[in-house]
Amino acid sequence: MRISSILFIVLTAVGLVSCSGGSHQDLVEYMQEVRQKPARPIEPIPTFSEYHSFTYSAAGIRSPFEAPVGIDFIEGIAQGQIDGPAVQPDPTRIKEYLESFSISSIQMVGTISKGNELWALVDDGTGNIHRVKEGNYMGRSHGRIIAVDNIQISMVEIVPNGLDGWVERPKVLKLVESSK
Repeated sequence: MRISSILFIVLTAVGLVSCSGGSHQDLVEYMQEVRQKPARPIEPIPTFSEYHSFTYSAAGIRSPFEAPVGIDFIEGIAQGQIDGPAVQPDPTRIKEYLESFSISSIQMVGTISKGNELWALVDDGTGNIHRVKEGNYMGRSHGRIIAVDNIQISMVEIVPNGLDGWVERPKVLKLVESSK
């Protein structure tokens, strides 16, 4: 073991000595060549546009965290103090297939008629085409179709009003033009 460590030290010393010798003339010549080339011009400092500060001009407007003026009227409707339409979804109604899809994924792609009855063709977002007519439901917000014509489907959704009540919201699905 002692002989092998002495042999390793001797070989390492010989290797280091052999690497340190020699002329570095090629390196010196390369450095001279690089120094003789003209220096590239330095790019000018980029100009920056003038900073315009933002002036907040909504300081005099109602804070979005405060109740809006007239909220007492909406609260009165929700509590039944003010006469208004009693809107709420029918929990006993059997849901139709298209009610399992978000209304944003459903697109009107055409119409078809039989006799004097007009059906709208809708894509449910998965590539399946369904036919619907006035009185059918679609979308997750209890959307009932109230009219179908050649260019659009008119419907009414029943959505929560945020005050433990419901409100009707109109919705229109327009015919999507095919790019094919």
